[in-house]
Amino acid sequence: MSPAPAPSPRVVVIGAGIVGCSLADELTARGWTDVTVLEQGPLPAPGGSTSHAPGLVFRTSPSRTLSAFAMYTVEKFSALEVDGLPCFNPVGGLELATTEERWTDLHRRAGHAASWGIRGELVSPERCEELWPLLDASKVLGGFHTPDDGLARAVLACRAQMERAERRGARFLERHTVTGIEREDGRVTGVVTDRGTFPADHVVSAAGFWGPVVGRMAGVDVPLLPLAHQYAKTRPLPELAGVNDPRTEASRPILRFQDRDLYFREHTDRIGIGSYAHRPLPVDPFAVPAYDDAGATPTRMPSAYPFTPEDFAPSWEECQGLLPALAGTEIEEGFNGVFSFTPDGMPLLGEVRSLRGFWLAEAVWVTHSAGVARAVAEWMVEGRPSIDVHECDLTRFEDAQRSPAYVHERGAQQFVEVYDILHPSQPMERPRPLRVSPFHARQQQLGAFFLEGGGWERPHWYEANAPLAEGLDLPERDAWSARYWSPIAATEARATRERVALYDMTPLRRLEVTGPGALAFLQRMTSNNLAKKPGAVTYTLLLDETGGIRSDLTVARLGPDRFQIGANSPADEDWLLRHAPGDVHIRDITSGTCCIGVWGPLARDLVRPLTRDDFSHQGFGYFRAKETHLGHVPVTAMRLSYVGELGWELYTSADLGLRLWDTLWEAGREHGVIAAGRSAFNSLRLEKGYRSWGHDMTAEDTPYEAGVGFAVRMDKGDFVGRAALEKAGEPRRRLTALLLDDPASVVLGKEPVHVGGRPAGYVTSASYGYTLGRCIAYAWLPPLASGTAVHIEYFGEKVPATVADEPLFDPGMSRLRR
Repeated sequence: MSPAPAPSPRVVVIGAGIVGCSLADELTARGWTDVTVLEQGPLPAPGGSTSHAPGLVFRTSPSRTLSAFAMYTVEKFSALEVDGLPCFNPVGGLELATTEERWTDLHRRAGHAASWGIRGELVSPERCEELWPLLDASKVLGGFHTPDDGLARAVLACRAQMERAERRGARFLERHTVTGIEREDGRVTGVVTDRGTFPADHVVSAAGFWGPVVGRMAGVDVPLLPLAHQYAKTRPLPELAGVNDPRTEASRPILRFQDRDLYFREHTDRIGIGSYAHRPLPVDPFAVPAYDDAGATPTRMPSAYPFTPEDFAPSWEECQGLLPALAGTEIEEGFNGVFSFTPDGMPLLGEVRSLRGFWLAEAVWVTHSAGVARAVAEWMVEGRPSIDVHECDLTRFEDAQRSPAYVHERGAQQFVEVYDILHPSQPMERPRPLRVSPFHARQQQLGAFFLEGGGWERPHWYEANAPLAEGLDLPERDAWSARYWSPIAATEARATRERVALYDMTPLRRLEVTGPGALAFLQRMTSNNLAKKPGAVTYTLLLDETGGIRSDLTVARLGPDRFQIGANSPADEDWLLRHAPGDVHIRDITSGTCCIGVWGPLARDLVRPLTRDDFSHQGFGYFRAKETHLGHVPVTAMRLSYVGELGWELYTSADLGLRLWDTLWEAGREHGVIAAGRSAFNSLRLEKGYRSWGHDMTAEDTPYEAGVGFAVRMDKGDFVGRAALEKAGEPRRRLTALLLDDPASVVLGKEPVHVGGRPAGYVTSASYGYTLGRCIAYAWLPPLASGTAVHIEYFGEKVPATVADEPLFDPGMSRLRR
């Protein structure tokens, strides 16, 4: 007899909106059938954001992950119906441009669509009017038409998925208000409601804008801000009489008028209008009444606040200008609907390490709901999602980004920027400065142009170097690629190649791992062999069980049981802490330390007079570490280089950071030292082919696909992901180096790459290679031979490029090993 199957884990989902219902369906489809969904309101429209959502699904996003979520939502809901009514109406989408800036941006959006595999085309004003006859085409410069987008009927989709999940064993309990989360020994054990307690092995908070309320019960921070968003409906329009079937409500594309922060959809013979043009209207989630306490009705939900006509009045004028037929009618009804924004506008997904078994699936719009549910279900059942979700990982925010003041300010700004044209390098404006390195004052004196990342102020170039850029022969840039760029970056790159430069590397995350089990633990968790003598530095990978790259690390063995790790994000620390045994201690030392990269052919001439230790190539080899002193400053020196030049990363405590900078600066004067920024840094690292995790490679990619197979040692013993790599076949796609053929051409990233006239992949990272005199792009493509001609689509223009062997610069590594 075969053994009885293991019992299904007990799962309690809090919230029966579109996310909770979708998740119950996805979990039960994967065999986890002991699922209870608790809802404080009546089903199937319990009063949260789902109950009033207008249902627009535009799939194209700069985020590949969000587009993937939306694509699955369309695919899934298109196959669902209730009582003969479809859960998705593929009326298409139409985004309008009424300014030259927007028309240019729609070309960029069309590129994103092609990169992610979404069907779309740029269309003329006349075609826009054909698609939407009520338009005044004279106001329109063109549009972006996506014929497979459309309208999700969220409440119907909830019903359909509830019914499927119930048939598999799930139960949905309405009018159960959650009052507490039970915990024991760091694990969730149950959910307390006003109608009893429900034991659980896993609890998922899918409570929408009530997420912070549930989070507080569990002792978990949920960094989101609920905001009210205006939605109104007109009176019936004679022009729409008889046009639409009342059962499907709409036949024309969902319409975006982003230049005025507006969108439109048909409701049979009326027009629905959503506006982001008004002031942010934050809502306290702890003050939103429950369904019954709010005196709710099927048409008036707790999440639907009273309409404020004074906020809508300017938008109504704009609506009538775009759709002249509206001048003959008026707003019949409206509401301010509440939904969630995080500080970066992305969902909050994943399991909370401090409370095992407690999961978040929050800040999710209907657009992405089914895709998010599938990812979370895969994560729970199989251990990982099938697509990369690092942009949504609940661990992604630094401590400095989790304060209530930060969440409120950034969440409100995300609302303001929903339809804004945002450059990929554009930093937030407030709150800044938030985190600064010890060198910040010196950088300001040198005229640093700062961008921001993870709350850190990061110099991208220094105006003090402007005189060095005079006379440089650089191709002229278009307006888009010239934003957040300066020709000064070219002279900083040249100085690094020819002399020596100082780079502020402080924002890079640093972890200290200690304890008698540290080596064995890191050997198990990473792909390369770390069993080397103290003083060794190793580039290695964090893999998941499928061989996907969770992160890349630089590990320095500073003592028998002491390691310093250069990591990427808070998720790396979280992953290691989840797996660390009791004899291993992990500590984030980033905020208490700082780092300067000293790189260039004269780097040794700069640092050698400052120390009594041997900094020769023989005495201090590549990928070695040494604890020493430079002048009066104790440092940990690591002979590493992310720019392809001789040099060291120099670490010290934050209190000594300024002294370290001044010591190096004074010693470097005779060698022509400069301070250099991230713009030059990115150019130099691409010339060497160094990968950037999160851009060039993620958990969707294996080391052999991403070109970092050299960091895998299959002969060192077992490690996470090893078994999967043993079974991996020949890569079907590769991270590929491209050189643009025209020295005057530039791309920035996420553009589609065409092979043989058809989209075949997309750019991950790009920068002008000042040493090479060409723009470099890395792209995910099918395996292609060196010399293969391709085209990169940049704002609608097909830019020729050629597959190149890598590294593009110094393939013999002679500049690093001298």
